[in-house]
Amino acid sequence: MARVRVVFRRMETYSTNTSEIIRAADLTLDVARMRVMAQDREIEELTPTEFTILAAMTRYPGGSLPAPNCWMCCTALHSSPMNAPSMPISKNIRHKIEPNPPEPRYILTVYGIGYKFSDR
Repeated sequence: MARVRVVFRRMETYSTNTSEIIRAADLTLDVARMRVMAQDREIEELTPTEFTILAAMTRYPGGSLPAPNCWMCCTALHSSPMNAPSMPISKNIRHKIEPNPPEPRYILTVYGIGYKFSDR
C-alpha cells in the first residue's frame, strides 16, 4: 500500500497542472479533459484507468513501467483488489491507440519487466 500511495502522490503532482498537455510520438494527451489524439484522430474509448496509465507512460517515454506497478495503480483505483480489472490494461490500451495492435508502435513489452512507451 505504501508503494501505491507513492505512485499516487507522484501522479497528484502532475495532475495539479490542469492545463497539462503531453506530447509523445504522434500522441497528444490533454490531461484536464482526458482526451487522447492519435495521428489526428480522437481516441474516445479509453477508460479513466487506461487514461491514467497511458499518461503515466507517456510522461517517461523510453522508461519501463513494471507490470506490478501497473496493477497496483489499477487495484488502488478500485475499492478492493477483487474489483480490479481482470484483463491486462496494456492490451486494452494497445487495441485502442495502436494503428496495428499485433505490431505495437507505442506500448512495447519489456520481457521480464513490464512495458514501456516508445517515443519513436
